[in-house]
Amino acid sequence: MEAFVHETVLLEETVASLQPRDGGRYIDCTVGGGGHTERLLEQSSPTGRVLGLDQDESALAHARARLARFGSRVQLVHANFRHLAASAAAHGFEGADGVVFDLGVSSPQFDIGERGFSYRQDAPLDMRMDRGSDRTAAELLATLDETALANLFFEYGEEKFSRTIARRIVRAREAGPIETTGQLAEIVKSAIPAAARRTGPHPARRVFQALRIAVNDEIGALREGLAQAFEVVRAGGCIAVITFHSLEDRIVKRTFAEWCTGCTCPPEFPVCVCGKTARAEPALRKSVSPSDVEVRRNPRSRSARLRAVRKCVDA
Repeated sequence: MEAFVHETVLLEETVASLQPRDGGRYIDCTVGGGGHTERLLEQSSPTGRVLGLDQDESALAHARARLARFGSRVQLVHANFRHLAASAAAHGFEGADGVVFDLGVSSPQFDIGERGFSYRQDAPLDMRMDRGSDRTAAELLATLDETALANLFFEYGEEKFSRTIARRIVRAREAGPIETTGQLAEIVKSAIPAAARRTGPHPARRVFQALRIAVNDEIGALREGLAQAFEVVRAGGCIAVITFHSLEDRIVKRTFAEWCTGCTCPPEFPVCVCGKTARAEPALRKSVSPSDVEVRRNPRSRSARLRAVRKCVDA
């Protein structure tokens, strides 16, 4: 069994926003290493229950071992959170007290070279979170045309050299397939001006992020998962989301803002005529980032941001 050691980010802050209680029912949409699930089970003792979803079978196998002591209080399911509503209905978790999403890639997925997520290890260009799915990063690089590649890198990676990188990739694949992370990292590096490579993160970071998002349809899944979470959670229940890059965070921020927006009539109107009422309210005064202590202990947490809302009673 592959090693799966993952330090949960913003653990205490996230669990506190859900206010776990004895008898409560909670859904962890991204079990990963099992940190949030474990703490929810501990703080909802002795009868609280958690439904955990993950599309990575390796993560689930390790979570099952870690959480075995909780017995039937935890149910772990191999599923993408875009299937949240169906999973909740199948396991009796409709009207859950809280839902948590911890987005992005877990440390084991980065650190196990064969998964192909990291530009720091030469490995096959895979990047599938669910290894039962069909499309890999190598297949995307082989089939998308130059314009589509450039758009992908710009939209999902916010890469300002997206067109140059796409052009280099198309030129490189004419000589043979691009099949490894090392090949791709070198192509990207060669496409970025030397001055831009001297500062900041690894020059291939944004391209690898964009490919990973595309391979796993992370943006589509997030939009679907958030919508389903609102329907699954009970009135008064909380939805908490940890994001790791600006693209995810903008989607969560805008979705939560829409849910929390009430009357939109001009202020000079004496009475409301739009009929719009807020469906949720902020569960946190503002977004939460890791403390300096946490970032020093776990540098990968530095870009994390937690947002949470509570569904209104009359929503």
